[in-house]
Amino acid sequence: MPEPLHVVTGALGYSGSYIARRLLGEGRGVRTLTNSRRRRNPFGSRIDIHPLAFHQPDRLVDSLRGAGVLYNTYWVRFNHRSFSHGEAVANTLALFDAAKRAGVGRIVHVSITNPSEDSPLEYFRGKARLERALRESGISYTILRPAVLFGGADILVNNIAWALRHLPVVGVFGNGRYRLQPIHVEDFAALAVREGLPGPNRVIDVTGPETFTYRELVGRLGEIIGCRRPIVPVPPALGLLAASILGLLMRDVVLTRDEIAGLMAGLLATGSPPAGTTRLTDWARAHADQLGTRYASELARRRNREAPYDTL
Repeated sequence: MPEPLHVVTGALGYSGSYIARRLLGEGRGVRTLTNSRRRRNPFGSRIDIHPLAFHQPDRLVDSLRGAGVLYNTYWVRFNHRSFSHGEAVANTLALFDAAKRAGVGRIVHVSITNPSEDSPLEYFRGKARLERALRESGISYTILRPAVLFGGADILVNNIAWALRHLPVVGVFGNGRYRLQPIHVEDFAALAVREGLPGPNRVIDVTGPETFTYRELVGRLGEIIGCRRPIVPVPPALGLLAASILGLLMRDVVLTRDEIAGLMAGLLATGSPPAGTTRLTDWARAHADQLGTRYASELARRRNREAPYDTL
C-alpha cells in the first residue's frame, strides 16, 4: 500500500515552504495546494502542485484524495479589496469539508495566539471560528497557535529592522510595553511536521524562548544591526496615520488598526512554555548584515504570483 501523501497549502510561500522542505527531507510524498502555481518552484519535480480550488468542491476533494495529513497555512493578514477575513474563513471551511470528504486522516492547522469568537478583532474572531469548526469536524487534528514568525522572508521583524535602517526615529504605539514571543520559522515547521504523526487532538501555543516588550524588540534590533534610533511613544491613531502614509509610499499595507489593537492588547504572547529553541537575538546577530536591507511587501507577494517569494 503506498504511503499517504502529505498536503501543504502554500508550499511556494512562506511558512508552508519550510514545512514542505522538512517533509521532503524525511522522504515524504508532498503535494501543495496553492494560489501561486506559476511562482518559481524551488522543489522541482519532488512536489506535486494543485490549485486551491475553493469554489470547485469536487476538484478540491480530488486534490486531497490519498492525503494522510493536511498542513493548512492558508489565511489572509488583513481585509483588502481583493481578499478579506470573511472570505478566508469561508474558504477554509470549504477546505475542511473537502478534507473530510476525501478521507484525510489528520489536519495540522495554523491559527493564532489567543483567538476568541468574542474578540472585537476580526482576525482573532475568524481564527477562533475555524478552530471550532475543526474540532467539530471529526477529523484528527493539531491546532498550532503561533505568535510572530521570524526568519527567512518574514515581514514584521524584517520591516522593523528596515524602519530602523531608513527612518530617523521609530514610533511605538502607546507605552510599547505589550509583549511578543517570536518563534523561528524553522522551529515552527519542525513542530508542524511532528504534529502530523498520529496522536491525540492537541492545541499548542507556538512561541519562542525569548519574550520582549515591543519597545525592547525595537531597541534590541537597533543595537544588533547597528542602527540605534530614538524610540518615540505615539498615540495609536497617529501611529496608524504614519503607517498609512508609509504604506502609500511603499504601495503596501504596513499595519492595520486591528493589528495595532491586537499588538497593544498583548495577544501575541501567552503564558505557555516556549515551543521553539531559536533565540531571535542570536538569529538576528547571525543575519545582521542582511536583516532589514529590503522592505518586505505583503501586497507585492499577492500581486506578483510568479517571482520568488523572498525577493518581493
